[in-house]
Amino acid sequence: METGSREKSILGRIVAMRRESIAHRKRVLPEIALKIAVEKKAPKVRDFAGALSRNGLNVIAELKKASPSRGVLREEYAPAALASSVTRGGAAAISVLTEEDFFHGSLADLKEARAVVEVPILRKDFIIDPWQIWEARAAGADSFLLIAAILTDAELREFQDLGRSLGMEPLVEIHSREELDRALTVGAKIIGVNNRDLHTFQVHLETSLMLVEFIPEDCIGVSESGIHGHDDIARLRRAGFDAFLIGEQLMKGEDPGRELHALLTGPGAGKPAA
Repeated sequence: METGSREKSILGRIVAMRRESIAHRKRVLPEIALKIAVEKKAPKVRDFAGALSRNGLNVIAELKKASPSRGVLREEYAPAALASSVTRGGAAAISVLTEEDFFHGSLADLKEARAVVEVPILRKDFIIDPWQIWEARAAGADSFLLIAAILTDAELREFQDLGRSLGMEPLVEIHSREELDRALTVGAKIIGVNNRDLHTFQVHLETSLMLVEFIPEDCIGVSESGIHGHDDIARLRRAGFDAFLIGEQLMKGEDPGRELHALLTGPGAGKPAA
């Protein structure tokens, strides 16, 4: 029980710190300024849902420098180089962690990654305010994460509708049948099953395998976390998932693009194209 309480407090601390950070940033950069930036400067939205709907193994390669459970994953963290590497390795889309305090990320990381690749970019963060969605679009994000565990049904619907009005279909993350039902009730189209329990931080691939049968055919199913090899991806694909979000396995590798290529093709495959 002590471990669960400690990890649950980490989630609460992350959300609390995001609220403080957003309150400050909104005073510095009002929402109206972000809306003007979106209208005048934001690049065209790339089709995130389409990238995850292709035939084959669609991987969202996640770029993150650190995590609360693992600490620093990669001392030399260069988002542009990493984005180029995983794209060469076969990534269908890229997720960029932009939370500063616990994941050591930033929106600058997202901008750097997007500038050098053509695949869609997901903003991975703890979205708790519409201002962050405007901020994400102004920075060039093509989609963003909504975590059901930290949002009410009204917030899920509001944030999803705002994203769609900007051409961004969000990835709605769940890790239980109850949260899946909530996501479907508000009309989510991209459902991410997080195999990492947000309260205990333990990872169980079986979470995806248990929930996939309840994801409707007209939704895009994404399995997140705990994917370590080609066999895991193949098993999840056979179970019905359309896409797979993989982060730590890539970030810990010397060559993330080569690591991703091996995950997609299995052992003994050749190197990805330069």
